[in-house]
Amino acid sequence: MFFLFANAQQKNYPQGYFRNPLNIKMELVANFGELRSNHWHMGLDIRTQRKENLPVYAAAEGFVSRIKIEPGGFGRAIYIAHPNGLTTLYAHLNAFNPVLERWVKSEQYRLESWAVELEVPANMFPVKKGSFIAFSGNTGGSQGPHVHFEIRETKTDKCLNPMLFGFPIPDAVAPSLIRLAMYNRNQSLNVQAPQIMALKKVGASYSLAQSNLVKVGTDKISFAIGAVDRFSGYTNPNGIYSARILLDGELQSEFILDRIGYDETRYMNAQIDYRYKYKGGPYLQHISRMPGDITSIYTSTNSEGVIHLKDEEPHLVRIETRDAAQNLSVLQFNVQLNRSLPTPSLVSTYETWSPNFVNVFESENFEAYTTERSIYDTLPVSHNVVEASSVKAIGKVNIFMSPAIPVHESFIVRIKSDRVLTEEERSCTVILNTAGTKKTVVKAKWQGDWAWAPFRQFGTYQAFADDEPPTINAVPADLSKSSRIVFTPKDNFNSIKNFRAEVDGKWLCFTNDKGRTWIYKFDENFPKGKHELKVSFEDEAGNVTIKTWNVTR
Repeated sequence: MFFLFANAQQKNYPQGYFRNPLNIKMELVANFGELRSNHWHMGLDIRTQRKENLPVYAAAEGFVSRIKIEPGGFGRAIYIAHPNGLTTLYAHLNAFNPVLERWVKSEQYRLESWAVELEVPANMFPVKKGSFIAFSGNTGGSQGPHVHFEIRETKTDKCLNPMLFGFPIPDAVAPSLIRLAMYNRNQSLNVQAPQIMALKKVGASYSLAQSNLVKVGTDKISFAIGAVDRFSGYTNPNGIYSARILLDGELQSEFILDRIGYDETRYMNAQIDYRYKYKGGPYLQHISRMPGDITSIYTSTNSEGVIHLKDEEPHLVRIETRDAAQNLSVLQFNVQLNRSLPTPSLVSTYETWSPNFVNVFESENFEAYTTERSIYDTLPVSHNVVEASSVKAIGKVNIFMSPAIPVHESFIVRIKSDRVLTEEERSCTVILNTAGTKKTVVKAKWQGDWAWAPFRQFGTYQAFADDEPPTINAVPADLSKSSRIVFTPKDNFNSIKNFRAEVDGKWLCFTNDKGRTWIYKFDENFPKGKHELKVSFEDEAGNVTIKTWNVTR
């Protein structure tokens, strides 16, 4: 079956309006709604035969409306606005078509910035369906050659599921249900491990691998599923489109991944069991909305997916999982309340934080302040202090909450200085957050004796006076046989904030794809002969290293 079905027609997704942006068979390595770190995948990843520089074509008539170039994320991307009110995006590209490439380069030099987001005047670069627009690549956050393709509502910038638009991608394979997870909803999801139940397939349906009757000792429960989808003829796992849960035939909750904005994609962390994933487990998708989740992916019901068992009779639970082609997988089992069964004791704490409220923690030398949208569920507060080991440290090491708990909107961390600082030390103060293997350093601001900065991850926090500038590799004086210049700076906090290069006093465009190195390939802006090359690197603390060389090309 192809994915042309009633749901797509009801929502007026134009069938066949958009063409495959490549001239090869349309094969996917990732679909819309696939679970990624801190976000849902917002489009289709189209295979390019493990090659770069395949021609990419406009999916429909329109005009280039935006160009984006960034070290991560999309890398090099083109947006095309179409007359039907939709916009298509093509990302991880190499070179744009020659006319567009020249204009983008001129804008980079005008703005003196390699990373740009350019609003293109309407109809400056009109395209027809099938017009050549760029070459495919592996730029930005890409881990291998492919084209990332999105369809958005132009007015709202919401991403729509491209699998609802009639592309020729055969799909007769229903989603695979792998595991079921159950939760005690008299407790916060932040403080419990799920009860995992294995599944087995019986004919076209699924059941629990053990007894198909689940007895529980708590009257409020919810479920999450581990599930993947596959396309006909392919084995790579993709994300599912929707899941719903019914109790005795009555809908309790449903999520559908068909329309998501980048302003809400981080709520993926509320849809999954973040704690379970952080500790090394696979993805589990909640079929119930968490208290702090305000996305529109869930169908609202009175229960919001939390099953309230009011008697001790068996009740039928039915979970339906679909892909965008509406291939259906069903899991059915019974649940029964047994109040004599032991249940984990509720976690007691002197202080908790709550979703949908501003939360405050204050101690003698450490403080934290959230917004209403910082957390998804009730959270017991924990704070420990460890002595600092670095002479550059300002205050002690503060261990605040667990990095296994997701944070949505940034919250403010404040650390009190434990000594009198010079103005130079205050001007170069940073706060380092460590969450597992992830390190984030932010330039601090001062309020009296308190240094503060925003963060989006719990873990450890420590302030430092960072007066150590970055180091830069040297450039040989003779560049006559070189095709490019490469800089790979080093910084004690591994955080380069700004870079600038000039030749004879004029700005020079270095690329910084994937944020690892700065590369300049010789062109007309660096002619043959003798020149002065000057570069500067600035770290997060504001330390600047400037180097100048007299070179010959």
